[in-house]
Amino acid sequence: MNALFYTAAAVAVISTILVITRLNPVHALLYLIVSLMSVAVIFYLLGAPFAAALEVIVYAGAIMVLFVFVVMILNRGPQTVGQERGWITPGMWWGPCLLAAVLLAELLYVLFTGGDAAVAIRPVEAKAVGTALFGPYLLGVELASLLLLAGLVGAYHLGRRPLESTPQKEEG
Repeated sequence: MNALFYTAAAVAVISTILVITRLNPVHALLYLIVSLMSVAVIFYLLGAPFAAALEVIVYAGAIMVLFVFVVMILNRGPQTVGQERGWITPGMWWGPCLLAAVLLAELLYVLFTGGDAAVAIRPVEAKAVGTALFGPYLLGVELASLLLLAGLVGAYHLGRRPLESTPQKEEG
């Protein structure tokens, strides 16, 4: 159990460092997906399958699709077509595929050797998570929501284009 946890934690740390150090946004997104999947494996190993499923569905699924759309929307025009073709080369897939294969092997091992027997901690139910978040940690949840709101407003202002002024008709 400890070896599986430390393996998933190592994959999470390595892929997160690679997210930070990649200059190419597509490469960083691939490593971020691997990092989020490894966090989901850690949640599962710690006895929180609901949190693991939410991690995969919400973060690795929905949020990453949003990031991909942002990368696509930020296209600067026809001059970047060659640059975008260089982003998706066959060699760039080795790192994320290797880390994802480690996670897949670890998850298959846990599932086929008796997933419930591998978990030494009792599972955490969704109601307990909600009670904990909105009980003693209410201030932290509210601060996180304000931080997300500030990020949303900042992203709106950074992405907003100034309105072009329409020429006035001359009367005469």
